Amino acid sequence: MEVLPLTLVKIGGNIVDHPAALQQFLADFHAIEGAKVLVHGGGKVATELSRSMGITPVMIDGRRVTDAETLKIVTMVYGGLINKQIVAQLQALGTNAIGLTGADGNIIRAHQRRHPSIDYGFVGDIDQVNGDRLRKIIDAGFTPVIAPLTHDLRGHMLNTNADTVAAELAIALSGFFKVNFLYCFEKKGLLLDINDETSAVPHILVEDIQQLKEDGTIVAGMIPKVDNIADAIRRGVSQVRLCHAADIPLIFLEKQSAGTLFTA
Repeated sequence: MEVLPLTLVKIGGNIVDHPAALQQFLADFHAIEGAKVLVHGGGKVATELSRSMGITPVMIDGRRVTDAETLKIVTMVYGGLINKQIVAQLQALGTNAIGLTGADGNIIRAHQRRHPSIDYGFVGDIDQVNGDRLRKIIDAGFTPVIAPLTHDLRGHMLNTNADTVAAELAIALSGFFKVNFLYCFEKKGLLLDINDETSAVPHILVEDIQQLKEDGTIVAGMIPKVDNIADAIRRGVSQVRLCHAADIPLIFLEKQSAGTLFTA
């Protein structure tokens, strides 16, 4: 049986927070042929809303500590406002999008993060992704738009890192599709020189990642991103491209290389 291709794209705050950039990205995403999935981050709206309600956001290593009140806000913003705005704009373009969280259809089950000294609150670490159920939604002609929220099967929503959600979805769907995972962020790829957007490394083998960490090419906030990418490839995803969302037309319409391609 032929394994059909599927494109999974993850976007973050550099797109979500800027209406013009989001509008352009969604037009480019709409133009991608075949089955596709979009995973979005939360951007800065939840932080701004928290502050307006007198709640001071707490971040540890880039992860939001999520108490009960913050959970209400991120659920409203990520699963409601941002997710449904994206779905509505894709519908206007002609993409039959459906907005989902991990709780919908029990697609992504997680547990509350355990840490010996830090209470992250309602932050989720993923236990299971129901790839078959998501496959059925895709086969029915829908384009899933997935917010970074999971659930624990005990009635609690959990705030979950969008990068991890995207990687775990790509892994689960690789059992049914040939997954092309585009991991979009604010740079043009993995840069040899952080100040030079033209210095992106064109291709990296997973086996070379450790050496790139040791020589300082992969540092700081890039480390968890690349670790997610490596994990996805080791667990069945055929390739992952780290790139800027603005390069999507170059990749899909002009069939040119852009960003950094990670393979086994």
